[in-house]
Amino acid sequence: MKHRSNPLRTLTYSSLCLALCLVLPFLTGQIPEIGGMLCPMHFPVFLCAFLCGPLWGAAVGITAPLLRHFLFHMPPLVTAIGMTFELAAYGLVAGLLYRHLPKKPLSLYTSLLSAMVLGRIVWGCVMVVIAGVTGTAFGWELFLSGAVFSAVPGIVLQLVLVPVLVMALTRAKVAD
Repeated sequence: MKHRSNPLRTLTYSSLCLALCLVLPFLTGQIPEIGGMLCPMHFPVFLCAFLCGPLWGAAVGITAPLLRHFLFHMPPLVTAIGMTFELAAYGLVAGLLYRHLPKKPLSLYTSLLSAMVLGRIVWGCVMVVIAGVTGTAFGWELFLSGAVFSAVPGIVLQLVLVPVLVMALTRAKVAD
């Protein structure tokens, strides 16, 4: 969204994205084999970043995992802490890049991919710190497993669905 955006609309979209972060894991959890691999909270954070900007995207990213943990005891606290930093990075980076790059499909993909890579690196760094504090092991194999291999279905869906949704909402003049 541009700076001339309606603050009430921005707050409404952000609230809707936060609500989706809370609800989508229930839907994907119905498919235990792949439910967690779909990364259901990531989609609304990316949408919020593209629709509402970097600060709102980061705010939803910070809030969603912790709120979901305290309301539903899922994800587990350590996972929620790691996800908080990861999703905040997604929202901030995707929103900043999208705001400053030309409004073209390639820019949308550049913003999305850059945020995905940086967010996963942030997640890995946070997990290393948590492992150091708790005395558990977190090595390169666990990073690749958690950040890449187990998330492939979610990564593919994000790369397909998020740009399509953002472009459709822009064409429908729901988003700027």
